[in-house]
Amino acid sequence: MAYLCLYALQHRGQEGVGIATYQDGTVYVEKGLGLVSEVFSSRSKLESLSGNYAVGHNRYSTHGEKSPLNIQPLVFNYKGNQIIIAHNGNLVNLDPIRTALEEKGALFQTSSDTEYIIQLFSHSKAETIEAKMLDALRQVDGAYSLIVMYNDKMIIARDLHGFRPMCIGRMKDTVIATSESCALDLIGAKYERDVVPGEMIVFDGKKEKSYTIHKPKPRHCIFEYVYFSRPDSQIFGEYVDKTRRKIGKILALEKPVENADIVISVPDSSNTTAIGYAQRSSARFELGLIRNHYVGRTFIHPTQEMRDFSVKIKFNPIGGVLKDRKVVIVDDSIVRGTTLKKLVRMIKEAEPAEIHIRIGSPPVKFPCFYGMDFPSKEELIANHKSVAEIRDYLEVDSLEYISVKGLLEATSLPDDHFCTACFTGKYLDADTNY
Repeated sequence: MAYLCLYALQHRGQEGVGIATYQDGTVYVEKGLGLVSEVFSSRSKLESLSGNYAVGHNRYSTHGEKSPLNIQPLVFNYKGNQIIIAHNGNLVNLDPIRTALEEKGALFQTSSDTEYIIQLFSHSKAETIEAKMLDALRQVDGAYSLIVMYNDKMIIARDLHGFRPMCIGRMKDTVIATSESCALDLIGAKYERDVVPGEMIVFDGKKEKSYTIHKPKPRHCIFEYVYFSRPDSQIFGEYVDKTRRKIGKILALEKPVENADIVISVPDSSNTTAIGYAQRSSARFELGLIRNHYVGRTFIHPTQEMRDFSVKIKFNPIGGVLKDRKVVIVDDSIVRGTTLKKLVRMIKEAEPAEIHIRIGSPPVKFPCFYGMDFPSKEELIANHKSVAEIRDYLEVDSLEYISVKGLLEATSLPDDHFCTACFTGKYLDADTNY
């Protein structure tokens, strides 16, 4: 079941994958670099994972080197037992924690920020497992949705801001904690609820107990709605597809293209945003780009001439749809701009009359410290170019972005429940200095 859930969550990390299971005092682990289908390519690897308790993780690195050593779940020895931990997010106060732990004699096994939680746990003076974990989590700042397995006891927790999604589902007597509800759908489990920001829940046999790590102060990552989560998932209390359609509708009202003929998406992440845009536009939605879904994780560029194939291998325009048409291309975001530039160049070969680009997020100007792998400010094109300059760089007839206000309007929660730091640069919470 953990293996199947990881398939549903493959979009959240393609760098590495692992599963750890527990049975009768023994932990079994299988993990490696690559996709779920690549790492678990034989039945024997799954058959080696004995037990009725499992933790799985797809790695998307934002802290720590891209090394097999950092692939989760991580397993640590503690007083004759083994602890399994998997973590989604990014911790931001590591330096003072590391200094304090090393002064106590701590030896770090990985360069992953996930290990800091276990180190704090093991050095805690609290008496019970639950109290030790609460003590550890109250010392870390940043984003974390995590699962810890200690023997047959499962602990799940989420930071007080709820940056990353996390929910609980059930399948008969089985409890499933997962980043997105699409994993529950795949195995036929029923979505029960989101883990509350700042909550820790302990499942011990049939017993279940909730603890408060911190009083919740929701600051959900808005980019989960824009791009990261699957459209069929329910996160932050709303289906992603529904929110993306609203984003498209608001974008069309804010930034219309007069007398446009067709609206197309850059598949697949902007599909429903483009549908929403077309619903509030006089132009109809069309499939203008076909995506190759069989492209692997990497594409090797042996020569300069072959580098242009990095986009062509993923997308191909439908000439009969685009030729002589005034086209609106809807995309979810622009980060560096290099991929979109190549895509525009390729679309121009289909001879559209005009190309207008509309983006379902505001300009990304600042890096993320909470778990989105955005590059440095210097590499973010919107940090050093105006919208007009980006339009000229892309060589299109017009370029417009949704406003921050418009993006927040598409959600069902209050505006201050979302983190928009990558657009605004405002990282400071009212009471917490990061």
